[in-house]
Amino acid sequence: MFKTASDNRIESIRSNVKKIAEDFFQLTKDIGHKELIETSEDLVQHVSDPYLFVIVGEVKAGKSSFINALLNVDKEICKVAPSPMTDTIQQVTYGEEESEVIINQYLKRIYQPIDILKEISIVDTPGTNTIIEHHQEITERFVPAADLIVFVFEAKNPYRESSWKFFDYINSEWWKKVVFVLQQKDLLNDSDLNINKKGVEEYAIKKGIEAPKVFCVSAKDEMEDRKEISGYKELRAYIESNLLQGKAPILKQENNLSTLTNVHSKLDEGIATRKAQYDADVTFREDIKETLSQQEIKTAKQVDVLVENLVAAYDNVTQPKLEEIKDGLGIISMISKSFKSTFGSKDSPKKWLNGLLENLEKDLNFTLKDKLNSGVVDIADSIQQMGKMVDLKLRNSTTILKDDHEIFSDIAERRANVLRELQESFSNFLNSTDNFYDKELAKASDSIAPNLAAASGITAVGMILAAVTNGMVFDITGGVLTTAGLLFAGVSLGFKRRKIIKEFSQEVQNGKDRFRTEVSQSLKDYISRIKERIDHNFSNFDQHLNKEGKDIEDYLFRLDKLDHKIVDTRRDLDKIRIGE
Repeated sequence: MFKTASDNRIESIRSNVKKIAEDFFQLTKDIGHKELIETSEDLVQHVSDPYLFVIVGEVKAGKSSFINALLNVDKEICKVAPSPMTDTIQQVTYGEEESEVIINQYLKRIYQPIDILKEISIVDTPGTNTIIEHHQEITERFVPAADLIVFVFEAKNPYRESSWKFFDYINSEWWKKVVFVLQQKDLLNDSDLNINKKGVEEYAIKKGIEAPKVFCVSAKDEMEDRKEISGYKELRAYIESNLLQGKAPILKQENNLSTLTNVHSKLDEGIATRKAQYDADVTFREDIKETLSQQEIKTAKQVDVLVENLVAAYDNVTQPKLEEIKDGLGIISMISKSFKSTFGSKDSPKKWLNGLLENLEKDLNFTLKDKLNSGVVDIADSIQQMGKMVDLKLRNSTTILKDDHEIFSDIAERRANVLRELQESFSNFLNSTDNFYDKELAKASDSIAPNLAAASGITAVGMILAAVTNGMVFDITGGVLTTAGLLFAGVSLGFKRRKIIKEFSQEVQNGKDRFRTEVSQSLKDYISRIKERIDHNFSNFDQHLNKEGKDIEDYLFRLDKLDHKIVDTRRDLDKIRIGE
């Protein structure tokens, strides 16, 4: 049972509701959703207004006549025109003097000194069929702020599609309290009227209204003083019992809180979808990073295998030659070579050493080139896979937030644009040879540029690596052979055998060490730089994710605070309602 609330406590509730509405207004402005901005703004402006009746129904359903009869005055407040007053909404509210104010081309406010209007305000709409076809003013501005929706049907035909379509919108979107009125009941006999009344009740129940209130009235009978049969007596009794006698201010704030709860739910659901998209994008981005890292590790291992194969091949060629040199530089061997050379039967020691170096160079070139070619193919393929895997993942990213989302369609569009630009730029990246040409790596070989003519984009990696590694390896082996040649240039019987062998052995070892360091490090640095270049394509996407993360966190925090405020205010309102 409702009890009359003290003005002070109601005023405190109004103040709290207004503050909540102001917070929602600011939040919806930050989010940028036009309809919810207007809804919140209207609540801020009208939180202290009287209880609001919004009268809806099709053109010629008798809405204006219904209002005139309901107000029970001896004059026509809402004009009853012979033709539909298209696109005109009339709001009837209390004023000390009669006046009319044109708010805009669709809205006229009528002020009347009628006592009932101190507690309620009435909005007369031009017709659901007109509204839906034209400006949607009622759906955008009046329904969210309405405290009671009065559906007025022609008693002869209460089943018209546009009225029930509008009812679906109200019932699903804003959960408003609704009563149904069959107007012009004087045009039907009682039997047909009862059939239509029952039909409306059944229709409403099917659409989720429990115990729907349906009133049958005749504005004509009421205005012509046939009040006992007009049906308005029952309607007024319902209004008096449920809405007046001090109840309207409490119900008004309950409805305001319900509207704010509805706004909260819409935002909460929208942000939940937006967060789901953000979480999916973060997972997608981490997957890209993990893919790049795993491919880098895989490729680095292939470099290690290549280098070890080169080293092993290097040892297989150089170690027998070293043993041959040791044997050939023995005293007896050298005397024999010198003696035979003198008499022309054999080469001199120098010629023998030069021949040995020539054979060493041929063996190294043949053996290492074979190892390089097979190893570089695997490395190049792994780098190419790095790019292709990222490209494939980009084209299969998950879209949860659709571009037709009720609240965040603009965010969905922004994300789609960022992703589309990323896909396009990455495709261009893969097709540009310059992105895989590396100045640091190119220092090792002057033969890269000509080879690039044979390939393009990411396929050029194989050419680049082949040219570079060949250049690097043969630079290292060439250095060993040059040094060895210098060591042997002055070989004579006076040279110290041990010193020559030691220095040659050291140069061979230096060459092997350079394989392990220079070739390995240069290739791994190249792989790392390619990985970074691929990852750099995501900079705009990362900026989008960073902003999304901050915005979503902020919105969720503010929504949670607003939820607590609504709960606390509703609890205070309940205490007033039950008289605590």
